[in-house]
This record gives sequence, structure tokens and C-alpha cells, in this order.
Amino acid sequence: MLETKSQHIYIMNKTLWSFLLLFLLISCKETTHTIEIHSTENEKTRKLDSLYSELLKYEEFNGNVLIAENDTVIFQKSFGSANRESKTALNENSIFNIASLTKQFTAAAILMLVEDGTIALNDRMATYIPELSFYEGITIDHLIHHTSGLPDYMQLLDSKGDKSKLATNDYVIRLFERERPAKLFEPNEKWQYSNTGYFILATIIERASGKSYSNFLREKIFDPLDMKNSDVLFVYRDSLDIENMAPGYTENSAGEYVAYSEYAKSFDGVFGQGRLYSTTTDLYKWDRALDKNLLFSKKNTQTLFSNFTINSGENCDYGFGWFLKDSEAYGNSVYHSGSWAGYTSYIERHLHNDKSIIILQNNGNARDNSIIPVENTLRILYDEPVEKTIRLSDELLQKYAGIYISEKGKELEILYSDKSLWFEMNPQMKFELIPRSETTFFVDKFQPEVTYEFFLDENGEVERYRVQQPEQGVDRTAIRKK
Repeated sequence: MLETKSQHIYIMNKTLWSFLLLFLLISCKETTHTIEIHSTENEKTRKLDSLYSELLKYEEFNGNVLIAENDTVIFQKSFGSANRESKTALNENSIFNIASLTKQFTAAAILMLVEDGTIALNDRMATYIPELSFYEGITIDHLIHHTSGLPDYMQLLDSKGDKSKLATNDYVIRLFERERPAKLFEPNEKWQYSNTGYFILATIIERASGKSYSNFLREKIFDPLDMKNSDVLFVYRDSLDIENMAPGYTENSAGEYVAYSEYAKSFDGVFGQGRLYSTTTDLYKWDRALDKNLLFSKKNTQTLFSNFTINSGENCDYGFGWFLKDSEAYGNSVYHSGSWAGYTSYIERHLHNDKSIIILQNNGNARDNSIIPVENTLRILYDEPVEKTIRLSDELLQKYAGIYISEKGKELEILYSDKSLWFEMNPQMKFELIPRSETTFFVDKFQPEVTYEFFLDENGEVERYRVQQPEQGVDRTAIRKK
């Protein structure tokens, strides 16, 4: 039987659609990576559980943890509340704002565009953002590695932005174009952490790819890795109600936990530097994909964790959204932390020893004594003794607070705030004193180490303190002001 012309066209179209469907299925199969998550329990599991349970007991931790080594999860657990109002507990599917951990996804997306030839790392920023062409000499590489010299966008919004408008990437770019704030330094002259550079990178991704930032990440990373609970979300802007969302709690002036931040809302349309939400499980899938070179060639996976050099020849110790470090005890590792509106996040990968730490909290800014216990977690992973946390009573800490007179007659103040002691170097800079015993403390995050020792009289009253920093020849005494 002869075919009519219309039958012939129908058969051709049916064949074409069958071919296209087969092509799409093959394409999906090629770009989807099944990541099997293996779990086990051992002595380290018990020690990790003890560490985090103690932090929960003292209200120093509220969040989810996933710890893995040798391609196996040895500890995954939730601690505390997801929603204080509904009294819902956190679970392994709880979704957190991961804040600056977003940067490693933004940088990875840039490298994907480099791999397919769409852009080059030495392309000028102005090629894609001509509105900012007056910032001469800035390349994509500079934006990725925080060496662009661009001023902080949040400070610009605070001082010059329209507070009645929700900030977006396009709005902030227009604000930069209008105000033209000066560069902090010439491109690649120094390293300075920059949220500005990363929201601009997200806009470059959109303009170069022709896709929205969120769609690009979903198509290239989240869907292929089956990261079902990861997405770019504008919770305030879009009034989203997401199942399993763990709100970020801060503390208001009355000392109450609140899950809404008016300040955070005003920035909720800016993305690339942040605005990504995820879970510990999804972030572990991301971790495994990088370990197994599933998204990039081995060479380009190494590029993600390669150092970058400024003009002076000094290394930045920062790769594609990852800080880089090398220690005698733990070898080469990469890490990043994040903090925003009640959330704190942390990820660390040990490249040669195959150990991973993923920590997400949703009361990150609610108390100054909230802890990300990375040091003790590492001690457990490497079979080292755990450093015992010394906790002193509020009464004793308050006893040490007060005015002291230095040897040169200068008044120095030890402050008590949020169940901790603080030394104020100036009104803009203060350092927490971490107890090592009932009378001795060390200054948090200060190197070489500075120690304070308090001395009491026979009546138990504070007489003086001694501050020491042997490497710098510091050994001074201050007397308690009567």
C-alpha cells in the first residue's frame, strides 16, 4: 500500500521524535552520576557523638553534622531544633542556608564555562559587565581569587542604596555604575576577601550562558549529582515556605530567638556570593563528585584547589571558592566557612587522606558561644587526644571583668558579654578570652598565642592579670582598679 504525503510526514516526524527522545535519554544517562553513600560506625563515631552531644547540652551547637573518611560516612546526626516555634527537631533532610559555601559552586560554574570554551579566566570583567568598564584591568581570575580590589557591595548599599528597594545583582551593578566607588587596590596587588566579586561572577555566568544562575547550577551540578535538596532560594523575597527548611535564628534586643531578619531581607535578591540552600547529604554528594572527578577532568578538578599568585609572587592560599592549607599533621586540605542571618556553615576536605567534615547550624549568630568544633573533630579523625572544653561559671567570669591599670598607667577593660570574657583592643576590635583553667585564658584566633592569667588575693578578690606573648617578648601586668 502506498503512503500518502501526510502519512509520510507523520512517519518522518514520529521517527524524528523517537530519535530525539533516545538522544535525550542517552544524554541524561551520560550526565547523571549515581553517588552511593556508604556508612559505618566505629570508635570514632562514638567519640564524635560525645563531642557534639556535649556542645548541644551547653547550647553551643544546634545543627547537622556529617563526617566521612575513606569514602565512608562514619558520623551523620542532627542536634537540636529546626523550628523553635513548632518545636520541630532537625533531621538529616533539614535544609540550611549555606552562606559563603555558595562561592565554591559559583567558581565551579565559571570553570565549567571555561571548559566548554564559552569564557576564559583572563577575560576582562568589562567584557561581560560593560557597566563597570571604568574598573580597568580586572579579570575573571581576579574575581575568583579575591584579588580584584572591588569595594564591598554591602557597604555601598548601606550608604548609597535605596532602602525601600530589595537589592538584586542588576540593581547593585547599576549602583556601582552610578556611584563609582574607588577600588581598594589595583587588581592583583593584594588579596582581600570580596563578596562583591562573587555576585559579579554569578552575573557573568548568566550573561555568558544565557541561563539564570539557579538554572545553570541545577542543570550542571544539582541534577547530575541528584542533589535534590539544593537550590538557589530567595526566601524573604519570594515569601517561600519550604518543607524541611531550618530557619536561621538570631537574637533580638530583648534576648529572644527570632527567625526573621529585616536586615537579611534587604539583601535577599543578591546571589553568587551566597543564597544557596542545601543539606549535609547533598554537600557530601558534592564532596564525592569532586573526589571522583565526576564534574571535571582530573586536571580541572586540581585547578579548583590550585593556589593563585599576586603580583608580589605571594600565594593567596585561595582556590576556586576554597581556602587552601597544608599542615604537617593533616596534609593538604581545603575548606570554607559561611555565616549569614542565623546560619553558620563549614566544609573541609582532606585531599590526600580522604576525610570530610560538613557542619551546618541554624543558630549561628544567636549566641557568641556557638561553636564550630573543627579542631576537636580533626583530633578524633586523626586519633589524637581531644582537648577538653573548660567552662567557667558566669559568676567567676564576671569577677574577672572590670577596669585594670597598666604599668604605664593606661586603663584597660576586660568585658563580660554573652557568657564570655573579651579584651577590647579598640571600639571596632575585640577578642574573646578562652579559658584554659580557672585562672588562665588564651586569646581566640590570635597568633602567636597571647595568654592572660588572673591572680586573686587571700579573700578571693582579683588583684591583677598578667598578659604574655613570648614570641614577641610581651610580659606585662595590669592591676585591678579599686
